[in-house]
Amino acid sequence: MKLIKYLIEFFLVIFFFSISKLLGVKNSSYLYCNIFRKIGPLFRSTKRVEKNIGIAFSDLDENQINKIKNEMWCNYGRVFAEYMHLNHFKKNKFNNVKIKSLNRLEELRKTKKPILFFSAHLANFELLAMYLEKEKFNISALYRPLNNPFLNPIMEYLRKKYICKKQIPKSIPGISKYKYAARELISKIKNGENIALMVDQKVTQGIKVNFFGKKALTMNLPALMAIKYNYILQPLSIKRVNGTDFDIIIEEAINIEHKDDEHSLMSKINKKLEKIIIKNPGQWIWTHDRWRI
Repeated sequence: MKLIKYLIEFFLVIFFFSISKLLGVKNSSYLYCNIFRKIGPLFRSTKRVEKNIGIAFSDLDENQINKIKNEMWCNYGRVFAEYMHLNHFKKNKFNNVKIKSLNRLEELRKTKKPILFFSAHLANFELLAMYLEKEKFNISALYRPLNNPFLNPIMEYLRKKYICKKQIPKSIPGISKYKYAARELISKIKNGENIALMVDQKVTQGIKVNFFGKKALTMNLPALMAIKYNYILQPLSIKRVNGTDFDIIIEEAINIEHKDDEHSLMSKINKKLEKIIIKNPGQWIWTHDRWRI
């Protein structure tokens, strides 16, 4: 039964990807924004989205919550359409993507310490690793493979060709292809290689840290990298400013003190993510069960 579901899902995605390719980046991004606004709530729990927004913004009224929901589904649709136009963003002929605070990137280039670039699933988050690589940073990006075995090879191909050549899948129990992923990641960390990582969504293992004032299971890997391997914890954010135009912001690095432990560092990271999300709540993915413990 699950195999049939995955096959149907595969053919639907290929169909809509093909339409996106034919329409071009602007038209498809606009079209899928409106399609996802209509169909998105049918595939994901509206109650969960509303509950999550309520945790983060307890003082919002119904209209404000609906505004965030509509913007989120629109962004979902735009990101889906934009997978077929990653090369457009990589070439950036029309200056669709602008990097703010370039001076901070220059400072990072000069450092001899390894860097953990981290961010949240905001706007078109895939462009972050793409532009780090474009800026000549040697990075490996950690990603979670799709559950769908038919779609996953396509997404892996797109990521490696257009986003970041060095992709490390999160290991998945029972799938032999990914059983050495954790070992590969640890090897790169020990060698002091730069890593790109999303740290905002739910995990099955980690430590309990406040996120928008409520305990959430949070991965402790960034803290361990900073404490044990002297990594710089460098937050990035991305904002969709107008349709298919984006600003990438190089945020201030996390201040690491001698007294910091895993919990205090992950608390600093979560607080940074909160500030980034608050600026553009409609561009963050609220569908995950982030506060499930």
